[in-house]
This record gives sequence, C-alpha cells and structure tokens, in this order.
Amino acid sequence: MIALVGDSAGAPTLLLFDIDGTLLSGAAVAHRNALYEALRLVHAVDAPAVGLSIHPGGRTDGEIARSILLDAGVSATRIDERAEAVQDACCQAYARLCDADLSHHLVAGIAELLEWVAGTDRARLALVTGNYEPVARLKLTRAGIGRWFPTGQGGFGSDAEDRAALPPIARRRAGQAGVSFPRERTVVIGDTPRDIACARADGLRCIAVATGPFDAEELSGADLVARSTEELRDALDQALAA
Repeated sequence: MIALVGDSAGAPTLLLFDIDGTLLSGAAVAHRNALYEALRLVHAVDAPAVGLSIHPGGRTDGEIARSILLDAGVSATRIDERAEAVQDACCQAYARLCDADLSHHLVAGIAELLEWVAGTDRARLALVTGNYEPVARLKLTRAGIGRWFPTGQGGFGSDAEDRAALPPIARRRAGQAGVSFPRERTVVIGDTPRDIACARADGLRCIAVATGPFDAEELSGADLVARSTEELRDALDQALAA
C-alpha cells in the first residue's frame, strides 16, 4: 500500500471523483437508454438487440458506444465520423429522460462527505468520469450535489474515449499558468478496476470504494479500499493530512 500523503505539506489535494457507483447508485438506466437512443438515431443500430459484450463499469460513453457499434458491424471510420453526433444525441435524450430528482440515488453518506470535504481548505473537488460532460453535470445537479464540482474542471467521456486520458486532462484544467496540477497532490476516487487503472496510468494515488459492482477484493489494486462512505471519509482524511 502506498501512503496516501502528498509531498507538499499544507497544500491542497485535488480529489477526482467518479460518478456512477461512487457518488450515485442505480442512476444509470436513463443514461443507458439515452445512449441507446442516440445509436438508433445516428447509426440506425438497435443497441438492446446487439447487446453489450464488455462490462460497462469504468468505461467512457464513447468506448461503450464503439463496442456496440463494432459488434453491429459499423466500421471504425464511420464510428469516428459520427462520434460527435452520437454524443449530442445522447446528451439531448438524457436531458429528456433524466428524472427531475435523483437525490434518492445518492450513495449513503455522500452528500455529507462532500460538504465536509468542501468545507476544508485542504481539498479541491473535480470529476473524472466516463460520462459525457452534459450528462455528468445534469446527474449531479438533479442529485443535489452539483454545486461541489465547479465547471471548467475535471475530465469527461466527452474529452476522450480512453479513460486513461482523463486524469491528465483534469490535472491540466486544475493547474495554473500552463502547468498541470501536481501528480503527488492528486487522488482518484472510484469504484471499478478501470478507475484504478486510469489513476495508475497517470502515476496517481487511488482510493477505491466498494459501493459499486465490484467488491473489495476486486479493488485490491488501489492504495486503499473503503467498504463504505464512512471508511472513505477516514481515507480522505488521511489523504488530506499532508
């Protein structure tokens, strides 16, 4: 286990939160249906009939869409040419399909944890999620926690199809004068092995939470595994102690 302590005493730590399975639970149905609608409108592909041959946990919207389209026989060139159209159609559909109130999908204790983190001067909050950004922002707004995650920050599935590319994007946006936010003061928080992998790809520390589809043993590659939001608070308190 790597000590969850940065190298700059007293400096703030950038906390990059995943959404589905980490902040929210069971809120992906409308999102999935919006993506399926986009694939039907843009590519005339019946996604439920094609099925999904990969586990969606920790993947970007674009990666999930590509997998379905490839399985449906759509060429990679055509997928690339229409990727922006799929994204736009998905975001428009999600705005229509998303429930007005998603607060009941908050992982237990998350709202209080975010308020605690935001109330300190030791942390900066941002997102690293495979969701397209408009989808991510609407989810969190309707769950009542969007205010903790400032616009212009984070990394999203609309920025890159490769999840591993998102932490560097988030650090760049959090930096100043063209210098990215330091790796040693950045922590990824997520609930899937792919969250851990994207942190490792950028040389970052990672706290995994077993509040999604993976248990603690499957998340053992993280620096620390929290089995609940209460344990996550203890882990974050350690990470922010530097």
